[in-house]
Amino acid sequence: MNQETEKTQHKSGFVNIVGNPNVGKSTLMNDLVGERISIITSKAQTTRHRIMGIVNTPEYQIVFSDTPGVLAPKYKLQESMLSYSEGALTDADILLYVTDVVEDHTKNADFLAKVAKEKIPVLLVINKIDLLKDQKELEQIVTRWQELLPNAQIFPTSAKEHFNVSALMERIVELLPEGEPYFGKDALTDKPARFFVTEIIREKILTNYDKEVPYSAEVIVEKFEEKDNSIHIMAVIYVERDSQKGILIGKGGERLKRVGTEARKDIEKFFGKSVYLELFVKVEPNWRNRENKLRSFGYIE
Repeated sequence: MNQETEKTQHKSGFVNIVGNPNVGKSTLMNDLVGERISIITSKAQTTRHRIMGIVNTPEYQIVFSDTPGVLAPKYKLQESMLSYSEGALTDADILLYVTDVVEDHTKNADFLAKVAKEKIPVLLVINKIDLLKDQKELEQIVTRWQELLPNAQIFPTSAKEHFNVSALMERIVELLPEGEPYFGKDALTDKPARFFVTEIIREKILTNYDKEVPYSAEVIVEKFEEKDNSIHIMAVIYVERDSQKGILIGKGGERLKRVGTEARKDIEKFFGKSVYLELFVKVEPNWRNRENKLRSFGYIE
């Protein structure tokens, strides 16, 4: 077998993960990639950017892309998030449409109609089947989705329990087109190290605060100094109002300290180094609706 034939047998492709908020897209991507790339919390709208996770073997390269949940935008930040999800329909080799067993299937019907018209392979993932009582319930859900997306191949899964995810992965590999890798074979993601620091800190804000504070918070890393065994990080958390700043910091700085401690532990785990983390809070009024701020925060190119 000559070298040229060997080259053409390598497979590579973009697999884009779309669906409504809170159906488990990030959990599924982390399971498929085998790394904790997308932050996972129980709150909707956790993913704000399009995040790539890359799986490499000698035979193939899969570029998974986790997108924000599809929702009717209420402010400019959400418009940007929706554009990431809609863009995922145009540049995929394979589309994973993720739903779950409790979701209202009529939600965001316009987006679903676009998925139904796709010419590329669509794999419909019905997640969280561990919540069902019996097989009959699952059969009813599968039948309903077969009517909505007749061209899709259906995979009932539980990403949390790793049920049927291996079968899904096998099918993705079968459907991959032949081609050279798009990224270096040692690449895990297209995002820089600083991005994962901001995501980890944002996850801790999502889990430690209620109501509007998590959704009004944005994290920017202003200093990232890496040495052989340690990293010095300075990050600023932006909120929209003084009252949110007070809640975030807490009495005597206690709540912010807890966020910093939890984030530092996860950042150390992620990079395998000791971390010195400094957190500051600043007010940036109405940043979610200001185009110049969304641009500087990386939501608009």
